[in-house]
Amino acid sequence: MTDDQDIIIGIDLGTTNSLAAYADEAGPHLIAGPAGEDNVLLPSVVAFDDAGRIMRIGSEARAHAVERPTTTVHSIKRLMGMGVADLTDDLRRLPYSIERRSGEDERDVATVVVGDKCYTPPEISAMILRELKMRAERHFGCCVAKAVITVPAQFDDAQRQATRDAGQITGLDVVRIITEPTAAALAYGL
Repeated sequence: MTDDQDIIIGIDLGTTNSLAAYADEAGPHLIAGPAGEDNVLLPSVVAFDDAGRIMRIGSEARAHAVERPTTTVHSIKRLMGMGVADLTDDLRRLPYSIERRSGEDERDVATVVVGDKCYTPPEISAMILRELKMRAERHFGCCVAKAVITVPAQFDDAQRQATRDAGQITGLDVVRIITEPTAAALAYGL
């Protein structure tokens, strides 16, 4: 894979962990983080400072959650494409602040408030995707601009679009959104 036009990475944007992979003639390969082969999973966690600026992503952010739970965002995938009214059960379990904001289409949008900043779930997911994109670019030594992203089978159109939006915020051309069961079936050649 020397031509960056041909590189399309696969991303599992997970609730707990995320990862990136690619396939070539030899089969599928997971893309490791900077610490090496044992570091393929990226915890889907973003830690912010009190002003709402990104401090850490991944394992370091997850460690930050113990001491600063209100400024550490996790489980953002649960909020994708959702409004505050859809999240009554989740709101009780999440330590960080969620507020209602009207979207461009006047639809109720759940936003995460950290310090004096508000972030939509696609914006926070884009931070995680950006880290995976950087891993892939380090691995290939060139720009990676295309991805296939998996979503749960029960994701509706709004949730799928929010996932696509997260990819676009990152600068990825999301060539396809596929369900996790379909991705699993493809991985096992079914």
